[in-house]
Amino acid sequence: MCRGARLKPAAQMLGLTARTIQRWARQENDEDRRHGPVTAPANKLTPVERQEVLSVANSPTYRELSPKQIVPRLADEGRYVASESTFYRILRQENQLAHRERCRPATHRRPREKVATGPCQVWSWDITYLRSTITGQFFYLYMILDVWSRKIMAATVFSKECSQNSALLCVEAFHRHKVDPKGLVLHSDNGSPMKGSTMLATLQRLGVVPSFNRPGVSNDNPFSESLFRTLKYRPEYPSRPFASEFEAQRWVDAFVHWYNTAHQHSEIRFISPDDRHYGREVAKLKKRKEVYEQARQKNPNRWTRKTRNWEPVGIVRLNPERKRSPEEDLSSEAA
Repeated sequence: MCRGARLKPAAQMLGLTARTIQRWARQENDEDRRHGPVTAPANKLTPVERQEVLSVANSPTYRELSPKQIVPRLADEGRYVASESTFYRILRQENQLAHRERCRPATHRRPREKVATGPCQVWSWDITYLRSTITGQFFYLYMILDVWSRKIMAATVFSKECSQNSALLCVEAFHRHKVDPKGLVLHSDNGSPMKGSTMLATLQRLGVVPSFNRPGVSNDNPFSESLFRTLKYRPEYPSRPFASEFEAQRWVDAFVHWYNTAHQHSEIRFISPDDRHYGREVAKLKKRKEVYEQARQKNPNRWTRKTRNWEPVGIVRLNPERKRSPEEDLSSEAA
């Protein structure tokens, strides 16, 4: 037993009760005196019946079917060999409980963690719908976000979804901001505009590293999803549909200007994305820290702990492997 560990939590972690551990501690020897059931269950399958289950499950007729398919088909033939749960239990014990059809379901792993320690290292982008005055038709807003600074790098409204528009948006963003795309990570979901041949060929030519969500998992791209929610929940977001692509683009341009220059983002110490992207955050946060220190010196009785944390956020992670404390991020940044 570990020294210093409380008995009840330790017992819960082991799946035991505290009294069981206390009883074991009082024993003179460490022998396990549990013997289990003395008699076999009356309804236990005989070796012949168990072998019949395996023979049926591995026969040419049923070897590609699951027990859920095998048992009803046997019933149609007027046969009962065992229940579905018995089939599953025996196959599991024999290490044969695997997908039994050729069309094995695809497995999708969580995207690898992307780490940004400065601007233009990791970008995230997505497409959202903007309503038009024609029912069933939409405008499509393509938007690229810098994960580290939260700056919107490009936002263009198109009349359709396609990989050609995606490629044009990326190239425009690189040229406008004079960014070297080689080695930059561009994360998106699994839509056809993101994985189309034109888009992928453009990224390969520029040296951009593409990264994608798991199919149907929007949480793998949280930065873009959060940005779209901010956009559509702004008080000035039009309650009526956009009459034209030009009108939609004009409103988006105004939003981008506000978001990049005036919006104080809560995840980056309430600094605007432009101030963070272009290196102005250090001076602003230093000034805020000085204000708080002066207020603490003036009225020390009002401060029971340290002042508010105004240190810049050094590391931003996309799809982190595990949650880290700010101290861990600061130590890894220093390293």
